[in-house]
Amino acid sequence: MGFFSWKTMDTNKSISNESSNRPTFKVVMKDNKGNKWVEENYEGYGLFGGKDYYQLLAEMNGLEVNGDVDHDRGLGIDLIYGSEEGTNNTPFISPSLSESENYEWSNREHAKDCEYQGYFY
Repeated sequence: MGFFSWKTMDTNKSISNESSNRPTFKVVMKDNKGNKWVEENYEGYGLFGGKDYYQLLAEMNGLEVNGDVDHDRGLGIDLIYGSEEGTNNTPFISPSLSESENYEWSNREHAKDCEYQGYFY
């Protein structure tokens, strides 16, 4: 499995993982219901404060999650990137990723993928 990473929505900073040559920093993931998960030392695999980003994405969009992280994560990944049949252009909402706990979740934007995967700087 490769690394997953995004840029923070409040500072546009690459979320580096603990294996990279850059230090990690606190990242706050929030959903549309006001829940938040805080990660102090991102490992690079999509978990923030013990919650999987793609699983939360699937939950936020009302997909049929079953609590199996691998299954639920797959639903979230397919929602963004599409399945083998092609790109999925279905509108969706996503968690926010920020450095500040005061950053407000918004349906107007999505976290951008980090082109360095949080590692390959």
